[in-house]
Amino acid sequence: MISLTRLRVLQEVVRRGSFSGAADALQYTQSAVSQAVARLEAELGTALVVRDRRGARATPAGETLLAHAEAIFAQVEAAEADLHAMLGLRGGRLRIAVFPSAGSTLMPEAIAAFRRRHPEVQLFLVEGEPETVVPRLRAGEVDLALLFAFPGADDPVAGALAHGGGLEVTPLLEDVMHVTLPSEHPLAGAAEVTLWDLRDEDWVQTAEPSPCARHVVRLCRTAGFEPRVTFESDDYETIQGLVAAGVGVALIPHLALTRVHHGVSVRSLAPTRPSRSVVAATAGGAGVAPSAAAMLEILTVIAPDYADVRGWG
Repeated sequence: MISLTRLRVLQEVVRRGSFSGAADALQYTQSAVSQAVARLEAELGTALVVRDRRGARATPAGETLLAHAEAIFAQVEAAEADLHAMLGLRGGRLRIAVFPSAGSTLMPEAIAAFRRRHPEVQLFLVEGEPETVVPRLRAGEVDLALLFAFPGADDPVAGALAHGGGLEVTPLLEDVMHVTLPSEHPLAGAAEVTLWDLRDEDWVQTAEPSPCARHVVRLCRTAGFEPRVTFESDDYETIQGLVAAGVGVALIPHLALTRVHHGVSVRSLAPTRPSRSVVAATAGGAGVAPSAAAMLEILTVIAPDYADVRGWG
């Protein structure tokens, strides 16, 4: 089925004659607009837009698709108007829970976009780690939650995401983890670093019971050594500060590296790049509330822009 969100993006690209113009009109980043069009083209198996010196214009296939767009959107808007009036998207509230590194990156942009579109809905944001948020989501204390889980993890969050666990889950992005080293470290200039290269280092990580700490230990053991953890903190800014001071090395997710300490060097891991899955979740069973569905739509457009697709080095 054609994504209406991506169809709207295509319509604006052709209408404005450029990807940048569409980004301004929709309040998205240009990267998010490009990705939306590319995904729509991939889903349909044909090019929809061509770019030349005159700007962006529709291909014959794009023109055929857009010929139906106005009627489609008119019908959708009429249906939404009826539903919103009945179900409360013109009022009410949306309670969101988010883990810290997502709360400082993709969530503010999503909230700003939501408030522009639905100013009458009250938004409430609470912060918490997935293991404390999932019970609140199931209990109905929050309507929507941003969560993460590591592959092969044995914690309740990973189990809930892998097997449903009464949650409706929407994948958002893979958050790649990177090695952070003191800027004067001998490997600071390496294109890539292996975990085995760091077998004799002191390590800084999140608190021992946390999913991230358990995953780091699991990765190191798979690489053939036990990490020597000397400091723990659940604040990635503090972890970066400790790494910059030269007291250890750390693995930090990409979402927590939007601001890199001047004394820290960030390198990609080889031969594989470990990551955590970032998802949006709602309680299953009764259907997604209109306000939560509207936020989910925004998040699926914004989230890919925060994924690290190139790596460090």
